[in-house]
Amino acid sequence: MAEDDDKDLRSRIEELVEEEHRLRDSSEHTDEQQARLTRIEQERDQLWDLIRQRDAKRQYGEDPDQASARPEPQVGNYLQ
Repeated sequence: MAEDDDKDLRSRIEELVEEEHRLRDSSEHTDEQQARLTRIEQERDQLWDLIRQRDAKRQYGEDPDQASARPEPQVGNYLQ
């Protein structure tokens, strides 16, 4: 991954946040919508974690491409 890929990760996070807001702002909250919100939160948390891993590797002179997505339970409820 190059720094352009970091931009892609951030763009994906923005897309997920927009979708999350649309779902939360809707008048209905079906089981399907609730399940999608959960998946959005999980993916968003994993992406934030990956970005932070990449940033840390750069900071310490390591290859950011060595960072990898960690399982959702490991990064769940990541504070932004």
